[in-house]
Amino acid sequence: MSYEDARRVFEWLRHATEEQVQLFISKLTPSDILQLDAWFELWAHESQLSPMGDGWRVWLMMAGRGFGKTRAGAEWINGLASSRRGMRIALVGATIADARSIMVEGVSGLINVAASHGRKLVWEPSLGRLRWPNGSEAQLFSGDNADGLRGPEHDVAWADELAKWREAEEAWANLQFGLRRGPRPRALVTTTPRPMELLKKIETDRWTITTRGRTSDNINLDEKVVDVLTATYGGTRIGRQELDGELLQDVEGALWTHDIIDAARTKRPETFDRIVVGVDPPAGAGEGSDACGIVVAGSSANTLYVLEDATVRGLSPEGWASRVAAAAARWGATLVVAEANNGGAMVGSVLKAADSELKVRLVHASRGKCVRAEPIALKFETGKAFFAGEFPALAAELGGMIAGGGYDGPGRSPDRADAMVWAMTALSETRSGVPRVRRL
Repeated sequence: MSYEDARRVFEWLRHATEEQVQLFISKLTPSDILQLDAWFELWAHESQLSPMGDGWRVWLMMAGRGFGKTRAGAEWINGLASSRRGMRIALVGATIADARSIMVEGVSGLINVAASHGRKLVWEPSLGRLRWPNGSEAQLFSGDNADGLRGPEHDVAWADELAKWREAEEAWANLQFGLRRGPRPRALVTTTPRPMELLKKIETDRWTITTRGRTSDNINLDEKVVDVLTATYGGTRIGRQELDGELLQDVEGALWTHDIIDAARTKRPETFDRIVVGVDPPAGAGEGSDACGIVVAGSSANTLYVLEDATVRGLSPEGWASRVAAAAARWGATLVVAEANNGGAMVGSVLKAADSELKVRLVHASRGKCVRAEPIALKFETGKAFFAGEFPALAAELGGMIAGGGYDGPGRSPDRADAMVWAMTALSETRSGVPRVRRL
């Protein structure tokens, strides 16, 4: 099928009824479908297509999850690499593993996109190198290793999920210095936005063109999936960021700014002195109730770590109690700390029923959630507490907690954040005796 044939087909589909479209699709062969899919520029969203003109150096695509950023990036790179011999391309992911599994080998990655256009690429995983038939080459790099980008020269670059790079500032600077090969060096950044200074600088640079997109813009996503995500997160800050692709600022007076959260991510220690499960039980049960916040935290050498967010929603007391018991068993926790304001003694009884061996301490909230959280927020700010992993839903709640009281985050209440605060408060208390070391 020629380009002109494909264009006429898509033009007809735009005006066809749903019945006509279904009948047309039912008559297509697998080969026909693959050919139509290969004409990306015909059916792609406008924000997925490269900006026109020569007056830009950086194309910043900030969009919600599932918008089609990876497909757009792979199509752009493949088109450039195929159009000119001997191009040198940088593919930069949050990690080398991400670059490989998403940008190269993924369903919407370069290997599959090139195949849809009838090109077979040579992929050398051990070298992190991808080669086109005309001699163009792409090399994998990691945003976690800024020094790896120091020195190499490139014609173009594709930077994926820049907001997740651990060494974002330095890695981006080194990438820019390396974009000095060929007649028109340029870069594409595909990312779900996070409030970070680097993204703001890139967006406001006069050589940057920004395109945006929402999760719901992707015509290939199941409508039910979009409906569920919108019903759950629509109107919240995390929804505006993760679904609508908005670059949000920190909540004014937030106890945990995004800079503090990003700086507090680290690897998990091998041993712990104590491990505690914090629980913020819901007042009711069922779909309309608040979540049951369940967060596991540990202490090692006087430093606190978030280990797991096991929060659940919509379960009966017996249901969430069994999840608490399972989390405690998974981590070998020495204590479960549960808020008893809602339900009182019932909280302790259902936890004991789930596991009679659980050591449970019931605590009563005499101060508001945000006031209780302030000492723990200070520990994160001063390098005495860390996140041993990625906990986006917990981070979104923490970012909505305001000094002095108030909450401007997802949901009616910061249940995950409160559970974390209970666990870390218990770990911060003076404990007599010799610490019991646990190795994971």
